[in-house]
Amino acid sequence: MQEDIKKSIDILNNGGIILYPTDTIWGLGCDATNKEAVEKIYKIKQRSDQKSMLVLLDNANKIPSYINEMPEIAWDLIELSEKPITIIYSGAKNLAPNLIAQDGSIGIRISNDPFNQQLIKKFRKPIVSTSANISGVVSPINFYEISQDIIDSVDYVVQWRQDDFFNTKASSIIKLGVNSEIEIIRK
Repeated sequence: MQEDIKKSIDILNNGGIILYPTDTIWGLGCDATNKEAVEKIYKIKQRSDQKSMLVLLDNANKIPSYINEMPEIAWDLIELSEKPITIIYSGAKNLAPNLIAQDGSIGIRISNDPFNQQLIKKFRKPIVSTSANISGVVSPINFYEISQDIIDSVDYVVQWRQDDFFNTKASSIIKLGVNSEIEIIRK
């Protein structure tokens, strides 16, 4: 795992794209503060940059660095959630502009995966996380379901957990309004 982390950080620091396991499904990732790297992922996924992507952090205490105001209810949602949860926050900041949704929001998930935790901690920036598939195609639930086109399009493929066959699925998504209104996007 440590060699994967070292190589991933080298790629991320140079504006590259990694294919990596998350606490949900396999994802495409890059430096969430690098506009050119984010654009590469949109091209790989053949996805409009009007559809925003989420970012992973290793610690909830880092969220306020990337949004204008942390709603109090978010702390409870993160702490009490029994499965991975992505929360969409208003007022995104300090991220690549093409990563932020048109309404100024950003989806953030705190990853509990050991690889993600160490990678993000050592990289010291949020990492983009989007499913490792062409837009509109079913998301792969394990490494062996990822298309060769996706594998060939990235700068580094993480070896960690390639042989895992857990029954995984994408995270729940909740959007928080400015007055702590809650909208469930995906259960």
